[in-house]
Amino acid sequence: MKPLAIAAALAAALIASQAQAATKTAVFAGGCFWSVEKFFEATPGVTAAVSGYSGGTSANPTYENHAGHLEAVKVTYDPAKITYAQLVDRFYHNIDPTDPRGQICDTGPSYRTAVFTANAEERAVAEAAKAKYAKELGATITVTTRNAAPFWNAEGYHQDFAKKNPAHYERYRVGCGRDRVLRVVWGAQAGR
Repeated sequence: MKPLAIAAALAAALIASQAQAATKTAVFAGGCFWSVEKFFEATPGVTAAVSGYSGGTSANPTYENHAGHLEAVKVTYDPAKITYAQLVDRFYHNIDPTDPRGQICDTGPSYRTAVFTANAEERAVAEAAKAKYAKELGATITVTTRNAAPFWNAEGYHQDFAKKNPAHYERYRVGCGRDRVLRVVWGAQAGR
């Protein structure tokens, strides 16, 4: 390889690693990970959203065996373009934070809602949002604030499900009544 080509390759690798270092991650559980992944992928400043499992004690959970884990999404974002507080706000406006059974038509322990926090600053942001929305909605907020836990990627067929299977996802979303419920909870602020 020529010295100029080597220098260019090294420069490209350095730029890529600096871009990666500039991003942060956050984990949210908001019911079915298909919906959470979809709305975060459409969020400016988010560079990736990955469906998975978090919060349980077992290693390598699967869709068929993830007892104790929540369906969650790991969000990679550029903090120069979107703040953690804005991510938390986006999360809240795309879920029913008052549903103690799960999310809308998806009920059960693995569909409950949570914000997984990596440090005291994130915990303070999550708790402030919970208090704010409890007051704003005049309701008990059932979203829990949990310490960050290992995140396990879901199977490949769950990743980008709404993009890869738009008709199936649309039937699920409409059949579940997700948009209707979010409008009841949030009014014009739903989905923002």
